This record gives sequence, C-alpha cells and structure tokens, in this order.
Amino acid sequence: MIESFFQYQFLQNAAITGMLIGIVAPLLGVFIVVRRLSLIADALSHITLTGIAASLLLEKKVSAVQDLNPVYMGMVFSVGGAILIEKLRKVYKHYEELAIPIILSGGIGLGVLLISLADGFNTDLFSYLFGSVTAVTRSNMWTVLIITIVVITIVILFYKELFVLSFDEEHASISGVNGKWIHLLFIVMVALVIASAMQVVGILLVSALMTLPVAAALRIAASFKQTIGLSIAFGELSVILGLYTSYHLSVPPGGTIVLTAIIILMMSMLYKKVRNQLYIKGETI
Repeated sequence: MIESFFQYQFLQNAAITGMLIGIVAPLLGVFIVVRRLSLIADALSHITLTGIAASLLLEKKVSAVQDLNPVYMGMVFSVGGAILIEKLRKVYKHYEELAIPIILSGGIGLGVLLISLADGFNTDLFSYLFGSVTAVTRSNMWTVLIITIVVITIVILFYKELFVLSFDEEHASISGVNGKWIHLLFIVMVALVIASAMQVVGILLVSALMTLPVAAALRIAASFKQTIGLSIAFGELSVILGLYTSYHLSVPPGGTIVLTAIIILMMSMLYKKVRNQLYIKGETI
C-alpha cells in the first residue's frame, strides 16, 4: 500500500482523511464518554444518513442539484439534528437523555422513507454506510482538514470550560461558564466530525471510532490529558491498520477500522489485568 500511496490520489485522499479523523473523533469522544453521552454519536450518524438519502433523492428528482456532494447535505442534517437535541434537552429538563433516542428514532424513520423513495440501496449509499477507500475525493479531504483545524482550535481555546462541564455542570455554572453555548458549540463540532468521517469509516460505524479508542485509553491512562493522548494514538493506529487491511483485502474500511479498535481495546484490558496481578504479587512478596 505504501508504494501505491504515492501513485494513486484516491489512496492519498483516504489515508490523509482517515488520519485526520483518527485525531478529532477520539478527541471529542473523550468528552462524550466522560459526559455519558456515547449514544449521541449514533443519533447524529443516523441523522447524517437521512441527509445522504435526501441528497441522493434530490439528485434523482431535480436535475439542477445533480452535482451536489451528499457529504454537505449530510453535514446540514447532522448539525440540524445536534441543535434539535439541545432544544429537546431543554424541553425534558428532568429527562434530558430522552432527546437522544427521539432524534435517533426520527433519523432512522425519515432515513428509511427517503431511501425507499430513492429506489432503495445503491452503490453510493453502501459506501456511505460502511466507508470506501475510493469514495474520498480531494475536496472531501480539504473539508475534513478545515474541520480538524477548527475543532482542535476550539478544544484548545475552551479546554478548561469543556473539562469543567464534562465533570460538573453545576460547578461550571457557578464558576460563570456559559454552559449553554459551550455545549451547543461542542455538539455542533461532534455533528461535523461525524458527517465528515462517514466516507472513510461509514455512517453506521463512525460512533465506534469516537468511543472504542477512548474505552481502551480509560483502562490504562492515569489522567484526563493522558486519556486524550492515548485515545488519539489508539484512534490513529486503528485507522492506519484498518485502511491497510481494507486495501489488501478489498473490503470496506469501516469494518476493518472498528475491528482493529476492538482488538486494541481487548489488548488494553489484558494489559490492565496483567499489571494488576503483577502489582498484587509484588505487594504480597
């Protein structure tokens, strides 16, 4: 694959885009997991699928939008879904978690309807569901690069606010942190990352890249910042090995990336178990 990387532009696009996603997905995933909002990634991924289906339907029915990139429509729907989740969290103040399954169910229902109207599944839709090495264009790569720069910049600028909100919203409110706008900004970033990652990882599997590296990092990290660093490292390793395997086996990259992340998670759990046993033996001696 290394030799082919310098020969084929589509491999360059997929590899660079994948590595960028391998940074921002686990980065935001740490805050998602700590806030116990892991399912929000699944909800927004299904809303993104609805946007893709809407774009493919418009492409068939309206000739003026045949050149519209489905990724951008997916981003619009994903961001819209993120804003709706925030609105519903305010409606159900004592049952805020209800907002996620409401949007998840609505996204699935509307997505199935639009897919049916667009004459069912086709090759393009399949690549969005499970990822595709050849589907990532140069414009998609630049879009992901811009989103990556924006996300990293915002996380650096508002790290303290995001950290406090993740662990204690009441303390953040007392400290003068504008939780409403920070959380809205955060969830919009999550929506953009999910929509931009779908062509490499796939809509149905992108949430795994946000949570599995974090789950592995939590087993061995000693601090919050170390959790972020290890999550990004595990995310990058999952993407690189997953894309390499996908290319040589000629299978969608989403599955190989997620399976690699699961193997890393299992290894981290084994490492934690062995380390604890060695520590206990050392104490006994």
